[in-house]
Amino acid sequence: MKNLIIASTSTIYDGTYLDYLLPEISDLFKESKEIVFVPYAKPSGISYDEYTLIARKAFAEIGIDILGIHEYNNAKEAIKHAKGLFVGGGNTFVLVNEMYKQDLFNILRDRQEKGMPYLGTSAGSNICGPSMQTTNDMPIVYPPSYKTLGIIPFNINAHYLDPDPNSRHKGETRETRIKEFHHFNNTPVVGLREGSWLQVNDNKIELKGTLKARFFQKDKLIVELDPLTDLQTIVN
Repeated sequence: MKNLIIASTSTIYDGTYLDYLLPEISDLFKESKEIVFVPYAKPSGISYDEYTLIARKAFAEIGIDILGIHEYNNAKEAIKHAKGLFVGGGNTFVLVNEMYKQDLFNILRDRQEKGMPYLGTSAGSNICGPSMQTTNDMPIVYPPSYKTLGIIPFNINAHYLDPDPNSRHKGETRETRIKEFHHFNNTPVVGLREGSWLQVNDNKIELKGTLKARFFQKDKLIVELDPLTDLQTIVN
């Protein structure tokens, strides 16, 4: 019954907010005239109202209205009765901390399992895996746990970047960081490049977009996944 889009980013290159995904989003929420938006990740520290307005303008282009979850008296009830949910990007630590504060993980997981349409971008995608430990964000707040939804059987590394051979930067690459994660953890990781997303329908997890994704498993060679790969079939 799962019905999710898990996207690396909300905006690509010189595009506008969500424009590259609008056809997919329109199909995802085709039975919804109004959905709930979760602005908790607050990119650049903007207010919930400011962030909701950004999302509302994008969704208006496909005839869908948005209400911020902070506009409801009870966040749990908002998710319980939502026709669809969009969790926006920003700082994953901030998002996860607030979701624990509001006790939203269990109700959200239950609604996802029962087929509620869900869109996540960036931080909203990071929380779909078993943990948020492969986020790129600074730990500016300290959530009670790094455990997240586990609606997919691997972690996400959104905004995955390949090393630039012409760069003089000698610091750690994303690949290095994920290898460090696997020194202590067994959970597989998918590096989603910008403009890529995962389409989750029931037990099928299909890579969408024009770019490959990188699949990391502990003590195994890194695999480049082609678009349209069903990741559910390759996760051990």
